[in-house]
Amino acid sequence: MPLSQATQSHGKNISLMTASFPMKKDAPPDKAALVADVAPLPRGYSGTIKIAKVQSIIHGDTAILSYDLDETETVFGQNLTARYHSTDTWLRRNGSWQIVASQAMRYYEDPAVGKADSKQFANFVGTYELAPGQTRIVSTEDEKLYVERKGKREQLLPETPDIFFRKGVEGRVLFRHADDGKVDALIDRRNNEDIVWRKTK
Repeated sequence: MPLSQATQSHGKNISLMTASFPMKKDAPPDKAALVADVAPLPRGYSGTIKIAKVQSIIHGDTAILSYDLDETETVFGQNLTARYHSTDTWLRRNGSWQIVASQAMRYYEDPAVGKADSKQFANFVGTYELAPGQTRIVSTEDEKLYVERKGKREQLLPETPDIFFRKGVEGRVLFRHADDGKVDALIDRRNNEDIVWRKTK
């Protein structure tokens, strides 16, 4: 897409999902590999993307284009939404603008709040220690669960009865049960990696 067309797309809907671009985390593709991997979406998939908040900086023969992508995808009649922020780098070569790099990152959004049995919250209440002097306190009030560290108190919202999250914070909080059925640790899980806080009282 020429740069002039890209900057004029602000606020318009464009067609989405005419093709997919599989990306391998351990092997970023070059142009040839990316083009070779382009394939149509499976039957039953469609959607749109709306471009918003477009900003551009042009300096000589280099241009940086930054924008949000508001995606709506339909999968066999069920709708999904997602938001991304994308940054493209363009170079002017032989009088024509050509894109040389692009990066898109998805905005984090909290999961839907689920249901939890507040009668079980008493099992989670206590003090959890990461290291000497590094503690978290879990408490309950008005049938809600809270975690506090260094004076900062946050509500633990249930995703499922046993998995919780903090509003606006990526990751999950789980409570580990020992063989006797009692909670012995709080697990702070981020990117599938765990930080374990052991229950001390």
